[in-house]
Amino acid sequence: MKSYYITTAIDYANGSPHLGHAYEKVITDVIARYHRQLGENVYFLTGLDEHGQKVQQTAEKLNLEPQVLCDQIADEFQNLWKKLSISNDDYLRTTQERHKKVVAEILQNLFEKDEIYLADYKGYYSVRVEQFVQTREMVDGKWPSEYGEVVEVIEKNYFFKLSKYQAWLIDYIKNNDEFIFPKFRQKQVLEFLKEPINDLCISRPKKRLSWGIPLPFDTNYVTYVWFDALINYITGAGYESDNFKDLWPADCHVIGKDILVPPHAVYWPIMLKACDIPLPISLLAHGWWLTSGEKMSKSTGEIVDPIQLIDQYGPDAFRYFVTREMNIGQDSEFSLQLFMSRYNSDLANDLGNLVSRFLNMSKRYCESIVPKAEIEEEPEADIKNLWSKTKSEYCELCDGFQFHQALDRTFTFIREINRYIEIRSPWKLAKSEENTDRKILETTLATIGESLRLSAALLYPIMPNISTQIYQLVGIEKIGLMNEELAWSNCLEGNSVAEKAILFPKK
Repeated sequence: MKSYYITTAIDYANGSPHLGHAYEKVITDVIARYHRQLGENVYFLTGLDEHGQKVQQTAEKLNLEPQVLCDQIADEFQNLWKKLSISNDDYLRTTQERHKKVVAEILQNLFEKDEIYLADYKGYYSVRVEQFVQTREMVDGKWPSEYGEVVEVIEKNYFFKLSKYQAWLIDYIKNNDEFIFPKFRQKQVLEFLKEPINDLCISRPKKRLSWGIPLPFDTNYVTYVWFDALINYITGAGYESDNFKDLWPADCHVIGKDILVPPHAVYWPIMLKACDIPLPISLLAHGWWLTSGEKMSKSTGEIVDPIQLIDQYGPDAFRYFVTREMNIGQDSEFSLQLFMSRYNSDLANDLGNLVSRFLNMSKRYCESIVPKAEIEEEPEADIKNLWSKTKSEYCELCDGFQFHQALDRTFTFIREINRYIEIRSPWKLAKSEENTDRKILETTLATIGESLRLSAALLYPIMPNISTQIYQLVGIEKIGLMNEELAWSNCLEGNSVAEKAILFPKK
């Protein structure tokens, strides 16, 4: 049976990781963990894009060899992914021999099929995004700011016959609604394809750029960085190995909206088509993090260091915030005030306080042993009914990548558990000498414990460390598959629970 294969865009080795990098890895990890919880075999790939002009220029400024710079950057990124509990199965670097071999094979294959040709080129080149651009992309006579410096280039290069497949790609996108998510991005791609597209320049002369993979049929040139980088997805899947059919086609490429067009939605599907390789099932294009309505960027100084937030508040608090706050595909605002509001309200007050209250009351009234639920009255029935609705909506929303709404439903349930505590008031029941009140007290604690366990199971893809900790606090070693964990049960009955825990210290 084919595994669920999910990838991120590989980060560019030209600077340290920032909030956008961290968000992309977190949301991809959430998807991967969710599918694992469903019982699927999941293979999760991420990595580092190490070639290209910007890497070479940065290395020269720092008086370093490009490979030394890339090694340093790779360490930075991989250390952050460990801090964030990213569960990737592979980390691919484009300087690895396994990748160079696949790039050379793809290039040679396309060259022999007459899909690549040599020609003179005169046009405009964006140094920042490392691609040739067309004058039709100018706005009011100016190049878009994200292109940075644009220079005129005249040189001989190799070209891939991109334009040959334009009509095919338009038909493919129109006939495969699931290919681009969210769906409104499909219109953006088709709008781009309304105008004729040029063939893709896939080489750079070594005299101008030496840091790249040499063309196998002409070693005076290196491979264009985007052509090189996109191939990482099939390298990571074990291209031309026995394992390739178990992973490919990729189920989901998670990328930023800024690299949807043209790299992922135009170059990549056409490259695959020309190579007779199946296309990925879906491209998931997420939005940007904004501050005061503007995109965060190094050039404006508006960046967030995720390591500082993780060190101060913990990885799961960070994972919760970025998942809860951004609707995938849309842009979202970041501010420390908003982060703190979520931390104190949702995590410390709602979830953290619930855990603390359950452990304290279990110790005070039941010697830290989860009692048996012996009755079911309206308050218990209401909780169980809400749970049934919550788990159904949660799974449906996660299947549609709406994790922010899935978290909203989960925390609505958590707040109702806290309200249930107020309704039942165990501290009052404990003062009664009536046998019925004792049974209600024990039922109340059992209901709180089970509700808390179920909530932790829902939170696991987003907050794996906290969810595992909650399970351990209530006497369960680990979280199992979702179809088992989401059934209301009496599995906590008789368990010894911890005496106390503070999951989210107030800040």
